[in-house]
Amino acid sequence: MVDLLQSARLSRHGFAHGFSTRGGGVSAAPFDAANLARNVGDAPEAVVENHRRLAAAVGYERLFELSQVHGAHVRVVGAGESPEALRGEEGDALVLRAHAAGDAVGVRVADCIPLLLADPISGDVAAVHAGWRGVEARIAEAALVALGAPPERVVAAIGPHIRLGQFEVGPEVADALEAVAHGAACVDRAGPRPHVDLASILVAQLRALGVREIDDVGGCTYAERARFFSFRRDGAVSGRQMGVIAARGVA
Repeated sequence: MVDLLQSARLSRHGFAHGFSTRGGGVSAAPFDAANLARNVGDAPEAVVENHRRLAAAVGYERLFELSQVHGAHVRVVGAGESPEALRGEEGDALVLRAHAAGDAVGVRVADCIPLLLADPISGDVAAVHAGWRGVEARIAEAALVALGAPPERVVAAIGPHIRLGQFEVGPEVADALEAVAHGAACVDRAGPRPHVDLASILVAQLRALGVREIDDVGGCTYAERARFFSFRRDGAVSGRQMGVIAARGVA
């Protein structure tokens, strides 16, 4: 099965979920081994098997994904929709409300933040692809609104992504991100170019909205070559890992 990192908070509330790593798949180099993207040049049969292994590891039957575009559009999945049909739609966050257990949502990442949200009362869930553009556009807020739960009862988990020491940006990007950080210390300007801590901004945004339970499972995609894919490090030959969460199911 695909190797996973998990949030203790989400697990305590009974949500099947996981943040995949490179481990446990069947793809050949340079996508070795658990690449979950269908559009990077990997062998299609390998990607299909990797997805089968991910489903077995997390524990879901159907996975809903979008064509991700680094925006802030949130898609609520309706009853009776097809995962295959949804893959062609553009967006960066998916929400499952009043879905049966076995349905899951996921986002593909290779440096951006995979953010998982869950409502322990309703069992509803969301998966959010939060790169710097999405963080600047407050995609977490849009996803919380679409989830429809009071923020104070939502559980949030941040997955592996590029961390402060590796995320170098231009001064204009640093300024734009600092402007949406609610005063959190998120930019290191000690070197020739600024470095940004995306997770600290996202946490500050979530806390400002009223979210109290927030996990960060750790991991730097750029620095940990053996564990994670990284587009900034490897470019076009980078695979993708995923953050996935399943609805807990309607009563």
